[in-house]
Amino acid sequence: MIKKAKRLDNIPPYLFAEIDKKKEEAIKRGVKVLSLGIGDPDLPTPQHIVDALYESAKVVSNQKYPPYEGTKEFRKAVAEWYEKRFNVTLDPEKEVLTLIGSKEGIAHIFLAFVDPGDITLIPDPGYPVYKIATILAGGTPYTFPLKPDTYLPDFSGIPEDVARKAKIMFLNYPNNPTAAVADLSVFEEAVEFAKKYDIILCHDNAYSEVTFDGYIAPSILEVKGAKDIAVEFHSLSKTYNMTGWRIGFVVGNRDIIDGLSIAKTNVDSGVFIAIQYAGVVALRGPQDVVEENKRVIARRRNIFIDGLKRLGWDIKPPKGTFYLWVPIPKEFKSSIEFASFLLEKTGIVVPPGIGYGENGEGYFRIALTVDESVLKEALERMESMGIRGD
Repeated sequence: MIKKAKRLDNIPPYLFAEIDKKKEEAIKRGVKVLSLGIGDPDLPTPQHIVDALYESAKVVSNQKYPPYEGTKEFRKAVAEWYEKRFNVTLDPEKEVLTLIGSKEGIAHIFLAFVDPGDITLIPDPGYPVYKIATILAGGTPYTFPLKPDTYLPDFSGIPEDVARKAKIMFLNYPNNPTAAVADLSVFEEAVEFAKKYDIILCHDNAYSEVTFDGYIAPSILEVKGAKDIAVEFHSLSKTYNMTGWRIGFVVGNRDIIDGLSIAKTNVDSGVFIAIQYAGVVALRGPQDVVEENKRVIARRRNIFIDGLKRLGWDIKPPKGTFYLWVPIPKEFKSSIEFASFLLEKTGIVVPPGIGYGENGEGYFRIALTVDESVLKEALERMESMGIRGD
């Protein structure tokens, strides 16, 4: 009998893999499934980016191993984009590292800095990878709850003894799964807290360009002195509809980036040069796709929220991400029970809130990464089954 490593015993099934599995089972039963589960943009990658990949892939020298840290041109483009977008100055040689998507970098930073028994501070609810990567590194995740009204962190609620032992803390705004947003004052408080306890502060800023209603997401590196202890993860996935391309980056403190680079150098061989070239074109090229994405998602958001209101839910339009964080109907005892009911009775796939942590219980998440017609049909199915939020 083949035995898996003991560390895997502590890893729950990956939420989205389980969702895919249940979806496939329903399809085999003949159910017409409407998947509102995974945040994978349905809109195409802009053509000028695709063309850049095509042309670059034909260049023989680009078909070899890439530089481990990423090409100089891509890292320079990232630094230019940060200067223009956030007014943050970065040294592309020491303060920018190319990633195989931000998820890869997030997972590896725990391996780079967390020793067995070290504590990490993980938001709850939050992106599951933060906790899972901690466990894989042998660390101990301490989940700190987000305020239920704003889903912002309450640093005063983290016990002193826990804070003193903590090695890494993660934040994520605009937030997945709650769609909460934060202003710079939240990051100022986070930087102050991290400096007080000598904690590596990591901010997952993958949704900074998916915002609405005049809100502009800040970078944690805009805070004075943040580079002393902080790094920020970013991705081209959501900004340019490039989830499958697997290219992202981390910026900030050069010592933290150096440690992450050591882990990555010994594990992966970097991002295909042609994809990095396409990334340069994305960052430096026309940004109208970003604004068009916002308009499309905002329209979808409004359609679904209006539909939820007709079904008895009172949901405020979120100002960030392409998610809606919705309380389950009162007659259901758990988010898993409701998500299972929804799939069985209506063919609609949604992730249960508990998959994002204990404080996600009582909610489910809607991904607005499908056509308006699918959203409308989902609402019609819910209405036909008498599913209501009041």
